[in-house]
Amino acid sequence: MEQNLYLLGLSSMGGLGLFFASLLVFADKKLRVEVDPKILLIEEVLPAANCGACGQPGCPAFAEAVVNGIADVHECTVGGEEVAHQIASIMGVEAKAVQKKVAKVFCRGGNKETDRKAIYYGVTSCSLAAKVGGGEKSCKYSCLGYADCVDSCKFNAMWMNANGLPVVDEDACTSCNKCVEACPRNLIELHSPDIKLHVYCKNRDPGKIAKKTCKVACIGCTLCVKPDPENIKMVDNLAVIEYSDAYLGLEECAKKCPTNAIAYQLDPIH
Repeated sequence: MEQNLYLLGLSSMGGLGLFFASLLVFADKKLRVEVDPKILLIEEVLPAANCGACGQPGCPAFAEAVVNGIADVHECTVGGEEVAHQIASIMGVEAKAVQKKVAKVFCRGGNKETDRKAIYYGVTSCSLAAKVGGGEKSCKYSCLGYADCVDSCKFNAMWMNANGLPVVDEDACTSCNKCVEACPRNLIELHSPDIKLHVYCKNRDPGKIAKKTCKVACIGCTLCVKPDPENIKMVDNLAVIEYSDAYLGLEECAKKCPTNAIAYQLDPIH
């Protein structure tokens, strides 16, 4: 009797196993999603940074977006022109020239140049300081110096110098845009390294106030505008360059600035 029960149980378990195995085989055939081989090929040439600079959550998602026509072959800024050409070859399209861009920090008001209104004891985060007390500096447009931008960079292309300002290694910069997004005061922008003239200030206060809070602030004197009024305008007390692919800037404009807020081909700070 016991032997019969044992055999019955064994056969039942075997039957159930066979049933579920058949069910899995059937489900696999019906529910299997075929992956386009182009997606796998594109994944292989991507840098696997998964930084999200392309607007997708990661490299696999970007590869799928390219194949589905949602993303352009040039949108992997980390891979640059080389990767763009490889992806274009896989997709059978013509690759365009990729314009390299690098991060530029538009503030030169470090610890030595800026006036202080208080001592900040909060969490060392630019985003939190901007919301709570605005940090230590009197200039409400200045770099807060708590390194949110540096922390956001996955490619070791930024660091903080001894004067409390972020420094960009333009050779290592991949234009991933993470530091741009991290700055609560919008002091970082991506520009072509070929552009030589920049206004390294975002202060829009009247000149008298700007001068008191920072030694290198734009004071709205308009001296830089006079040599090149077509490309440099005054907007809310601040000199603003109207960038274009052809315009590199006039060195004469930088020479006119009494505070060195505008500079031509300025060497990176250290």
